[in-house]
Amino acid sequence: MESMILFYKISFFVVLLVSSNIFAEAGNAGVNYGRNGNNLPSPTEVVKLLRSRNVDRIRLFSPDSDALNALQGSGIQVVLGVPNPDVQRIGNDPEFARNWVNNNVLAFNDVQFRYISVGNEIEIPSAAASNAILPAMKNLNDALTAAGKTIAVSTTIKFSLVEESSPPSNGRFSGGSESIMRSIVEFLVANGSPLLVNIYPYFAYNDNQQQIQLDYALFTADRVVVTDNGLQYMNLFDAMTDAAYAAIEKVGGSNVDIVIAESGWPSGENGNIATIPNAQTYVNKLISHVSGTSGTPKKPGKSIETYIFALFNENMKDGLPTERHFGLYFPDMTEIYPVNFL
Repeated sequence: MESMILFYKISFFVVLLVSSNIFAEAGNAGVNYGRNGNNLPSPTEVVKLLRSRNVDRIRLFSPDSDALNALQGSGIQVVLGVPNPDVQRIGNDPEFARNWVNNNVLAFNDVQFRYISVGNEIEIPSAAASNAILPAMKNLNDALTAAGKTIAVSTTIKFSLVEESSPPSNGRFSGGSESIMRSIVEFLVANGSPLLVNIYPYFAYNDNQQQIQLDYALFTADRVVVTDNGLQYMNLFDAMTDAAYAAIEKVGGSNVDIVIAESGWPSGENGNIATIPNAQTYVNKLISHVSGTSGTPKKPGKSIETYIFALFNENMKDGLPTERHFGLYFPDMTEIYPVNFL
């Protein structure tokens, strides 16, 4: 009898442990913490906001000592970006790479670094830094390994590197970027690291409204919109993500996971497209979708690690006015619209 009771106790504990691990793996969506504003709250206040909203993953575009100090001991995992202007030097100079790791990673020993991203949306192959991405990844990986740190090193690409993305199975890297991406993917395969990709159905819809319907972009379609080799797509986010997976597979990365480094919808400055209701719909449905275990039609059965762009409206961002209206919060930390981080 006692052995049976012990068996059921152990079985219950195993089920509980497995269930908790599944929940932890599904997790919550993270956010991009941009600092491109002159009216933003202090990093200490930001960390309190993040913890109050149960956000346990963020992405920083560059090392920021104030932000990293505030994150120490917070339990929030950090994707740390290498600024594009530093990529060439890190790729050409292993000593500079070691110093970069010492100054921006080892100096913040109580920060939980999840990934290091070498550059963000570097224009491959036209940008001068294009051929330095892989050497920089290698040099940083070597520096981290020598320091006893196990932190995945990757890079963040823009979705426009993927051509012929409809239907998704046709997705491939553009001819000019293919050789560079093949080498990067080889590194990711060898190190078990993901590729970070920025996926924006907003831009796809905004640029092609004649062929893409708004409900398909906003996760509100109640029908199958695209069928591709038996796979059925009811939202554009999944289709774009699977097109990126198809491109990665074509350069030898069938086992490489994708992390969505950015996805969001602006709430102003573009007529009836960039509205608060549309942004609220997209972001909340995105969080629900990626935090579950449905995955995408091509990669079902697991959550999709995703970072919402962005935490705040940043009044000093370059580009179109919409670029300054992607935030979940105003700089005074009041909500632009309600967000459920689950």
